[in-house]
Amino acid sequence: MTHAIVVEGLRKKFGSREVLHGLDFAVEPGTVFGVIGPNGAGKTTTMRCLLDIIRPSAGSISVLGQDPRSAGTALRRRIGYLPGELHLENRTTGRRMLEHFAAISGPVDPKHVSHLAERLNLDLDRQTRKLSKGNKQKLGLLQAFMHQPELLVLDEPTSGLDPLVQQVFHAMVREAVDDGATVFLSSHVLSEVQQAADAVAILRDGEIVTVSTVEALRTAAVRQLRFNSTGTEAHDVGALLARVPGVANVAVRELKADGHAAPTVEATATLSGQVQPLVQELARLNLTDLVLEEPDLEEAVLKLYTVPSDLPGQPPGSSQPTGPGQPLGNGHLHGRDAEGAYRA
Repeated sequence: MTHAIVVEGLRKKFGSREVLHGLDFAVEPGTVFGVIGPNGAGKTTTMRCLLDIIRPSAGSISVLGQDPRSAGTALRRRIGYLPGELHLENRTTGRRMLEHFAAISGPVDPKHVSHLAERLNLDLDRQTRKLSKGNKQKLGLLQAFMHQPELLVLDEPTSGLDPLVQQVFHAMVREAVDDGATVFLSSHVLSEVQQAADAVAILRDGEIVTVSTVEALRTAAVRQLRFNSTGTEAHDVGALLARVPGVANVAVRELKADGHAAPTVEATATLSGQVQPLVQELARLNLTDLVLEEPDLEEAVLKLYTVPSDLPGQPPGSSQPTGPGQPLGNGHLHGRDAEGAYRA
C-alpha cells in the first residue's frame, strides 16, 4: 500500500538557523496523523514543506505518491488545507470566497457546501470582515473540507472554536476518514489531538521525540490510585502492592475505627502500565472504596518535551517491534487500531 505521506531526512533552514533537523515519518492512507508540540516546535514549517509553500533545505517528500515540488496544481486540488494563521479577504462574503476557492480546487457540490455551513452554524452571506474569530475559523474549515479532498492538512484546526463546534469538527474528520481520506493535523493541545488522531507524533525543537498511539501514551502515563480495605493489616496491603508491576510511591496507613466500624487500611500509590495486574491483586482485598484516576496525558507529553525519550513502554534505543499494536523504536505504527506502520 502506498503511503499518503512519506518524509525522509527533512531539514529546513531560515538563514543560518535550522528549524527542522532531519524528520523521517510516513502516514498510511485513511488514517488521522496528529503532530503535537509547543509553539515554535516546527509543526507549521513541516506542513508548509508538505504543501510546497516553502521549499525544504534537504530531504525528500512524497504526498499522495507525488513530489509536491513538481506535481503542481493537479496535486493541490487533491488536498484541503487550513493554515494556522488564516487571512481572509475582507471585502467579500463567505459564499463568494468559497466560490472563488471552488474555481481553483475543482468541482464542488453547492448542496455539500450548504450542508457543511449548516452543521457549523455559519452564515455564508455575511461580510467576512464582520465575522468573529470562531466564525472565520469555521469558514476556513469549510473551504478545506468542501471539495472532499483525498488529504486534509489542518494546522491548529480548532483554534477559536467553542466546544460544541469542536465536536462537529471531530465528526467531520471521522466522516472524511471513513470515506477514505487521510488527515494530517497539528496542535499544541494534547486533548485536541487525542480526540481525533490514530497516531500522535511529538515534535520538539524541530525533531520528532516519539510517535505513538494515544492508547500507548495513555498506558505509559501515570495514574493515581487510592483505596480503603477492611479485614487486613497495613503491612499485608503494602506487600500486595509491591507485587504489582508499575506501582510506586506506595503509602499505607491504618485508620482509627469509629464506633462499630471495622478497622480500615487506606493506601495511596501511583500506577504506570497495565491495570489488569493491579485488579487481580486488589481482588484479594475487601475493598470499601477505590479510586483510579485517568492518566494525566498532558503531564506525560510535557515530560517528553523536556527529557530525551524513546517510545513509551520500550527501552532506550529499541528499534524492534514488541508485538502487534505496539510502537516500534523508529516510530512505526499502523492504521486506526495501531496494527501497521507509521514512521517517524
